[in-house]
Amino acid sequence: MGTSRYLEIADAVRRSILGGEYPVGAQLPSESDLAARWSASRGTVRQAVAVLASEGLIGSRQGARRIVLRHERRHSFAELNSFAQWAEGMGYEISSRILTRARRPATPAESSRLSVTAGSPVLYVIRLRLLDGEPAMLERTAYAEWVAPAVEELPEDCVSIMNSIAGQHGIVAQYGEHLIDAVAAGSVDARLLRVRRGSPLLRQRHLTCTATGRPIEWTDDRYVAGSVTFSVSNSADTAPLSRHAGALDA
Repeated sequence: MGTSRYLEIADAVRRSILGGEYPVGAQLPSESDLAARWSASRGTVRQAVAVLASEGLIGSRQGARRIVLRHERRHSFAELNSFAQWAEGMGYEISSRILTRARRPATPAESSRLSVTAGSPVLYVIRLRLLDGEPAMLERTAYAEWVAPAVEELPEDCVSIMNSIAGQHGIVAQYGEHLIDAVAAGSVDARLLRVRRGSPLLRQRHLTCTATGRPIEWTDDRYVAGSVTFSVSNSADTAPLSRHAGALDA
C-alpha cells in the first residue's frame, strides 16, 4: 500500500525539525519553496504542513510562514496512523515482541466493541513495543475472528501488524475511535515496562474499523509516562462552539 505524497513530504520535514535543521522559533520555508523543492502542488504541501501542525510541531496560523514550536514526541489523532507508522515517521527505532497470541472467548467489553455475540471467539494478542530499545508501551488487542488468521501467520517480531495485514490481506483500517485515561501499573505492566507497581500509565483504548465499518480490533494500549504525548487539535470553525463578544461564559 503506497504512501500518499503529502505524507512523504510531512515525514521529510518532520525529520528536519527533529534533527535540528529548523530549531524552535525558526521559520519553515514558504509553501511555494517547499512545493518547488518537492516538485509538488501547493495543495499537497498544505496537506503536509497541516499534518505537522496537528502534531504541534509547527504553528497553525494561516497566511504566514510556519514557526517551529517544539521538538517532542506527539502522536496526533488527525491521521489514522499505527504506532509503528508514527514512530518511524518521527525518526525513532521501533521494535516489537508478541508475548501472547491465543484464541479465546470475547469478554463482554470486547463483544460489544467488535459487534459480536457474547463469548464469540477472538484472537487475543499481548505485545511489547519499544522505542530506541526501551519499553514504551504494552498492547493488549482482541482481533475479530475474521482477522485472526492473518494475524496468526505473522512473525513474533512483526513491527506493524496493521501494515502487514493491509499489505498482505487487504485488511485496511479506515476509521478509529479513541478513549484516553490513566491507570496504575499492575504487576504484569510493571515487570514488562520496567516501572514500579502502581506507577501511572497513560492508557489509550481504541476501536479500529474498515471503510464499511466492520470492526478489526479493540485494543488497550498502556504507555510509560513521558514516552509519548498525544495531540488533539480543534477549531471553532469545526466544533459546535459559539462565542459572542461581551458575553460571559456560563
